[in-house]
Amino acid sequence: MAAIKTVIFGAYGMFGHDLAAVYPGAVLRGHELDITDEGAVAACIRDLSPDLIVNAAAYTDVDGCEDNRNLAFAVNGEALAHIASACSDAGATLVHYSTDYVFDGSKTEYIESDTPAPINVYGASKLLGEQNIAKNMDDYRIIRTSWLFGRHGKNFVETILHLSKQMDQVRVVNDQVGKPTYTVDLARKTPEIVGLEPGIYHVTNDGVCSWYDFARAIIANVVPCSSAEFPRKAKRPAYSVLTNTKTAPLRHWSGALSDYLNAKGEFH
Repeated sequence: MAAIKTVIFGAYGMFGHDLAAVYPGAVLRGHELDITDEGAVAACIRDLSPDLIVNAAAYTDVDGCEDNRNLAFAVNGEALAHIASACSDAGATLVHYSTDYVFDGSKTEYIESDTPAPINVYGASKLLGEQNIAKNMDDYRIIRTSWLFGRHGKNFVETILHLSKQMDQVRVVNDQVGKPTYTVDLARKTPEIVGLEPGIYHVTNDGVCSWYDFARAIIANVVPCSSAEFPRKAKRPAYSVLTNTKTAPLRHWSGALSDYLNAKGEFH
């Protein structure tokens, strides 16, 4: 059987690095390809003629999206219409990653078929991306995930480690609940999802916690606070727990966190 020709968009970001390790023969595209440029995307996909496109490109600054609404919708939403259309024309499968923030947090957990209702610009822009994929092609896998941390980029674990060294006490909210997810585990799960039926999948590490619980597993000098005490530009859902009903769950986030910290030399 011939090897599947794979292209990764957003290949040089935190998650893209781990996807590149899972797909070692893939063609990598990062900032040199502007995914909001319909002509450039169409030409790239037409010229490479891939079997599989894995899109890890996104604008993920949740608070920044509130200030840069047009950019958020262009990158996370509108770009997916022409990526999906070009994939359809090429006969390629598309894997795209979405977010727990497509939900409003009014339920304690969400399955794949629950109705999205985002409460911030980031979530709304990612939901538009999901809708544009479904409108423009059939052979797609949308993977919703949450609270990503990985070795190749800025993330919550890095921020907490840094703050712990700068401050006597680090205040972290204890009223936002979700599932941390290690980019290495998510990347390794992706080929399995490609082999399943088209549709939407929830993929996270197992185990539910608050941001405070997560921080407490990283550092000792952390104290809980409420979201009201720590206001942010973008509203966050109180519960954004993604429940996976379609595949076997990933390992518990605590084990993934241990691997991450050990790889960094931060032993616990």
